[in-house]
Amino acid sequence: MLKKILGTVLCAVIAVTALTGCAGSGKKKVGVSMPTKDLQRWNQDGDYMKQKFEAAGYEVDLQYAGNKADTQLSQVENMINSGCKVLVIAAIESSSLGTALDKAAAKKIPVIAYDRLLMDNDNVSYYATFDNYKVGQIQGEFVKKALDLDNTDGPYNIEFTAGDPGDNNAGFFFNGAMDVLKPYIDSGKLVCVSGQTDFDSVATPEWSTATAQSRAENIIGSNYADKQIDAWLCSNDSTAQGVVNALDSRYTLKDKWPVVTGQDCDIVSVKNMLAGKQTMSVFKDTRTLAERTVTMVGQILDGKTVETNNTYNNNKKDVPSYLCDPVFADINNYKEILIDSGYYTEAQLS
Repeated sequence: MLKKILGTVLCAVIAVTALTGCAGSGKKKVGVSMPTKDLQRWNQDGDYMKQKFEAAGYEVDLQYAGNKADTQLSQVENMINSGCKVLVIAAIESSSLGTALDKAAAKKIPVIAYDRLLMDNDNVSYYATFDNYKVGQIQGEFVKKALDLDNTDGPYNIEFTAGDPGDNNAGFFFNGAMDVLKPYIDSGKLVCVSGQTDFDSVATPEWSTATAQSRAENIIGSNYADKQIDAWLCSNDSTAQGVVNALDSRYTLKDKWPVVTGQDCDIVSVKNMLAGKQTMSVFKDTRTLAERTVTMVGQILDGKTVETNNTYNNNKKDVPSYLCDPVFADINNYKEILIDSGYYTEAQLS
């Protein structure tokens, strides 16, 4: 009789576990898929989101895919099968996740695209991101102001290093900057000596520092043996670090260091700013984006209206989106933006 009662209780526990997907804890489970640990910002995004989700009472399945699309697909499918109620995905390559998105839809699991829009699929519920076109605009405007393009004659020499062609955001960054700077290129006030001004020519697979460095070394060696580089527009910090490395090793006019842009305010790049080697970095406060994503997930699971402020078309639908605002940091304001806000400590940047 006792065995029968215990067996009945055990079956009930198993049933509850299956329904909650949370090892019987009663907590709702959220799957968070990040691309890689190789870039500082994804580590920060993932860790901060996990902390915030857990503080809000959710169980979190946080996975990093090592920048391998097939690994990310497998991880997301595992999240679906393990009982996650919502998925938050920063895609490595959105085209590889179609089957997973379809499986999520079949199980009525909402999907939030995180900072990289999931393209070409109807089964994307929401998009949480920064205004990525504005990121590029900020970089372009910074170069415009630093060279005083509206009030000086030039010509000024500029080169471009963009991001991963598989990352939908890379095009927004580049186009935002180019829309600011192209009129000056067309007028001859800005000159790209290498001639590489289209996205395909300047893109950097996987945002690789080593790839950006190798390409920059070739550009410097072939075009700037005796020429000054006035600006080098880099779409993010990992590529900017490659360009700075190349300038250190190949650029001979060290007293005429170019304006170098970036994005993410990685520690290495902030240190390069303090050393005068990188001029600025667009700051996308991952805490803001993570908090917004946690809010959106809570609204979904509570059956409330999800707050959005824009839409992005992913070639299949207009995805309801929330855009957070980026700002830039440079030598003049980095303390206020990065240290006073608690993002970094003085010791981390020393």
